[in-house]
Amino acid sequence: MTHRRLGDSGLAVSTVGLGCNNFGMRIDLDATRAVVDAALDVGITLFDTSDSYGDSEEFLREALGDRRDQVVLATKFGTDLKGANGPDWGARGSRRYIRAAVERSLRRLGTDWIDLYQIHYPDPETPVEETLSALTELVREGKVRYIGCSNFAAWQVVDADWTARRGGLERFVSAQNQYSLLERDAEAELLPACEATGVGVLPYFPLASGMLTGKYRRGDAPPEDGRIAKWGMSHLLSDENFDVVEGLEAYARERGVSLLHVAMGGLAGRPAVASVIAGATTPAQVRANAEAGLWEPTGADLDALDALLAG
Repeated sequence: MTHRRLGDSGLAVSTVGLGCNNFGMRIDLDATRAVVDAALDVGITLFDTSDSYGDSEEFLREALGDRRDQVVLATKFGTDLKGANGPDWGARGSRRYIRAAVERSLRRLGTDWIDLYQIHYPDPETPVEETLSALTELVREGKVRYIGCSNFAAWQVVDADWTARRGGLERFVSAQNQYSLLERDAEAELLPACEATGVGVLPYFPLASGMLTGKYRRGDAPPEDGRIAKWGMSHLLSDENFDVVEGLEAYARERGVSLLHVAMGGLAGRPAVASVIAGATTPAQVRANAEAGLWEPTGADLDALDALLAG
């Protein structure tokens, strides 16, 4: 596994990260242990979870055991937890809420510090300066090492960066947003904004809920146990998407790699992308994602990929 700096920070993360949203939600503790063991075996160091992913934080604590210091542990706050952190009145980027949320995550993760603490969604009720100020306090106290954002628009990333620099506050070093070769909205504004401000991009759903693994075929009913069927995402099974998928499969064959290699390595090769976060429910998936993420497209490969995706 290769490692990269997260944005212009000093934090090194594995090129492929493990999304832990399946822990306790789609797989039990024994299966979680198997996935975590496989990730560590292939050199994955970035483990990304959230206080909103059911029992994921606790499952991750149990699966890591005494290996906590071998990983970059990332979690998130700011999703509506229906009162788990007490009443929040919708202000989940406030100093009051952040203090409650971080203590709960530290307990659930069984750790004294969080390597990357991310606000899961923008909070329109709270000035970003207050959010950054509260997170800066946590960094100075040693409870958090680095801070990041998730699901922020490009202008919000830039605004937060300007606010932090102006006020001498900790800066977001990462932006975690949905991004895949089928969902490319991030390329228009977010990636250029992050590259300009030195913020590392952490794509989630890089496989477009399985569409870029090759397991879905045009005209076939989706597997009942797959994410598309379970989450009611049949809109992804459109002819337009299959046109793209089939084009990517041909592109992959020409280069002697799989569709998965193109989906993972094609994102990892983009400017500002630091680590591609993919979930897994089995060790085999972990190993396949790790291998695929190490495919390094040439400049010519990326130009051809852009031309293909442009239609």
